[in-house]
Amino acid sequence: MDWFFDTLRKYPELAIFLTLGLGYWIGAKKIFGFNLGAVTGTLLVGVLVGQLNITIAPIVKQVFFLLFLFGLGYGVGPQFFRGMKSDGLPQVIFAVIICVLCLLVTWGTAVAFGFDAGTGAGLLSGAQTISAVMGVATDTINGLNVDAATKKQWIDSIPVAYAVCYIFGTVGSAWILASLGPKLMRVDIVKECKEYEAKMSGGADSMELSGYRKFTARAYKLDRPEFVGKTVSELESRFVEARVFVERIRRGDQILDSDSKTVLQAGDVLGVTGRHDALVLQAPGIIGGEVEDRDVINLPAEIVEVVLTNKNLAGKTVQEIAESETVRELGRGVFLRKVVRGGHEMPVNWGLKLDRGDRLFLLGAKRDVERVVGKVGYVDRATDQTDMVFVGFGILLGGLFGSLVLTVGGIPITLSTSGGSLIAGLIFGYLRSVHPTFGRVPEPVHWFLTSVGLTAFVAVVGISSGPGFVEGFQQLGAKLFVAGVIATSVPMILGVYIARYVFKFHPAIALGVCAGARTTTAAIGQITETAKSQVPALGYTVPYAIGNTLLIIWGIVIVMLMT
Repeated sequence: MDWFFDTLRKYPELAIFLTLGLGYWIGAKKIFGFNLGAVTGTLLVGVLVGQLNITIAPIVKQVFFLLFLFGLGYGVGPQFFRGMKSDGLPQVIFAVIICVLCLLVTWGTAVAFGFDAGTGAGLLSGAQTISAVMGVATDTINGLNVDAATKKQWIDSIPVAYAVCYIFGTVGSAWILASLGPKLMRVDIVKECKEYEAKMSGGADSMELSGYRKFTARAYKLDRPEFVGKTVSELESRFVEARVFVERIRRGDQILDSDSKTVLQAGDVLGVTGRHDALVLQAPGIIGGEVEDRDVINLPAEIVEVVLTNKNLAGKTVQEIAESETVRELGRGVFLRKVVRGGHEMPVNWGLKLDRGDRLFLLGAKRDVERVVGKVGYVDRATDQTDMVFVGFGILLGGLFGSLVLTVGGIPITLSTSGGSLIAGLIFGYLRSVHPTFGRVPEPVHWFLTSVGLTAFVAVVGISSGPGFVEGFQQLGAKLFVAGVIATSVPMILGVYIARYVFKFHPAIALGVCAGARTTTAAIGQITETAKSQVPALGYTVPYAIGNTLLIIWGIVIVMLMT
């Protein structure tokens, strides 16, 4: 073991990878149904490894932190700027209020408990589960005009406070919003979500995927004389509240591709696509008996992921788009299977309002899909190529902007390179959503930037602060935990009341905006599970983008407030 420990001291880069490997492994283990997560797991392992007195150059953690912040901004940029529009403004204002509450409650608690600036920043980071605060707070402390010993003491206090407060910050937030929240509002959240879904669907069935094949193709023999000599469009119009299309026709020995103007003849076998329930319940009565004809329905089909960029479609509901004259013919044979916004799947039904940057998963025959996608947006086909020119210059420009210093009343104020990289990520992510022909960062690479970028930073923080961590935990452990409970609970409980009774959000949306403003993914997962619906996710993405930005910037503010 002496050889192993000496090797880690000689090659500190190996200590980082040891910490990452063990951190991810421990973070994924569930204890009583709860797991620490990769960040906390990595921090605790880093503290343990740090007992070996391993020295790592500070520049290492900063490189990883800048990658994380740019990746984070890139991911939430579209929702951040989308929220500035009139329909998203209430959610933006609410998120700002909650973020201010989180700052003020945490600051007040830190002052009341007599914490120093570093401990206060760690309290904010852990209680509000915003790990990136550790980085920007460290940068801010390093820029203060205080002696080196004080700086080190404050910086070493940050991960201690974070580790103590993070567990309740995560578990407590999920419990308050998912379990206590509906009781505070005195609502049955499952019932409220069902009613909201019914309202959004306009009385039609939800198009959300379920356990069976939602969209399918079947063959029917035309034996209704009233349609002989009529067009395909006239037959399709007989289906109530369902988009059903005749894609192919077998006429004698020939198989013909059809369109809305094709005239039907007696004895035609129709290859029909549409919702499974419409074909089973309505098609036999409208068209005729179902037959086995593999060739007439054996269409080359595909599912394509399209980034919505058409501003004429953005801001409209699915129903408005489907019923518009221009889209009705253009969209023949194409079905909306899934909508992903800000990495979260939306509840897909007629009332869902689409936005630029939404990722639409379109299903249909290849010829139909190819006809539509260019009118909707940009096809984001799978690739392993990352636009590193975009990423590299994005971080550079953001860092240069953040390095600027503004002196107010003799106090130097700066976003630091960290804050600048976050803002650059927001702007570049938005530009990518509007013009998706450049700046591609594939999902696996984006995960690496945001997950490994942060955990590698945290690993170095843990290793570097390891020697002083145990002593700080012994001195402030219980005190910090109580402070963390207060700093977590008060903003969330007040947030539920403000969302419901001041902003008049629907109960499910109220819980979603609270989770988003606090950037707590664990909470939105628990809320949707409790509600048995994805409706709360409609309130999550815009506040999440705002919260991720402001709460990280608060890492600078709380240090300034406490010095």
